[in-house]
Amino acid sequence: MLKLRRAAAWFIDFALVVTAAWLLAVFTFHRITGLVTDVPELATRGGFDLLTSRGDVVDASKAFGLSLWDTVVLDVEEAFGALVVVTFLYQWACLTLLGRTLGKGLLGLRVTPRRSRHCVRRAAVTTAADVAVYALACVLLIEGHFVLSVVVWGGAVVLFLVNALPVLSPGGRSLADLLAGTSVEGILRRAEHTAWGGVPRG
Repeated sequence: MLKLRRAAAWFIDFALVVTAAWLLAVFTFHRITGLVTDVPELATRGGFDLLTSRGDVVDASKAFGLSLWDTVVLDVEEAFGALVVVTFLYQWACLTLLGRTLGKGLLGLRVTPRRSRHCVRRAAVTTAADVAVYALACVLLIEGHFVLSVVVWGGAVVLFLVNALPVLSPGGRSLADLLAGTSVEGILRRAEHTAWGGVPRG
């Protein structure tokens, strides 16, 4: 059944995204750990702040702490940005070069048409629905915008459902398909219908 195959393909592709997220999380953790454990650099920066504080030790320590926090936050935000970029490139490259992602290929599915503009739009919508809006919500949270983060998170859930649920309908086209002008079809089923002289169906 095409709908079940599409769902299974999505799980495979999303597992790859989760793997990329885990690798980025490990890399970011090591960056932050390296920053915190670099005692000589921290001592130098702290000493410089103290010397230029004109005796205001409290203000110097506060400025140093904020600088350290900003660096940590930037590292985390860069990781979220990298995840969005990697997800988009994976979707776009696979659709452009192969007409299918790894998950779709393993389940005997492909996306048509394969023209560049269709692939870019589909990759962009899929990335937004699966990763990008959630990443934005997380960035807003660590920046201290709690209420806005919750609102964006709710929007991310709605966008994900709006993109995914139409696949279960008779038409079977996701929001990404509708906005990109694409459709997903079963390669094996199409070949079988063609071989028997029937009309190909996706």
